[in-house]
Amino acid sequence: MTMDLRQQQEQFSRAYVHAVATVAGFTTYRPDVDDDSVDLGIAARGGTTTLRSPRIEAQLKCTSTSVRRDDEVRFPLRLKNYDDLRAGCHVPRLLIVVLVPEDVADWLVQTEEAMVLRRCGYFRSLGDAPAVDNTTSVTVHLPRANVLTPAALGVMMLRVGERLAP
Repeated sequence: MTMDLRQQQEQFSRAYVHAVATVAGFTTYRPDVDDDSVDLGIAARGGTTTLRSPRIEAQLKCTSTSVRRDDEVRFPLRLKNYDDLRAGCHVPRLLIVVLVPEDVADWLVQTEEAMVLRRCGYFRSLGDAPAVDNTTSVTVHLPRANVLTPAALGVMMLRVGERLAP
């Protein structure tokens, strides 16, 4: 028996973020229970910033649905997750939306020279997002410039280490 598509998307998004964090030189951790809209944490070791060992936590989403527009990704997020991610938290939080091709067989291309994870993830901090009157979901707009790369993650971790928003 194989995983269903939702489980595959969850695991692929974890693998994507884990790969990006590893290349950036950070570790990842996983809460035992996701009851606070945190699927994965990213941690730096030591450091030279104001805060020692800064961390970022993330809610991961993965979709093959066409949510990409000219300059943004529009993702419908459950209201509970939206409110959890915008709440004032000690550890800053991100929404990371990983886009994948529709056919699971196209998510990964591997040769002896390279392993390519298809498409990419976009991030957004909702720390300054407003409360909304919606009752079920909120469409979150993630700038397409916010591609989760090792360099982008490094900059965010430096900012968090200086007590700034990611």
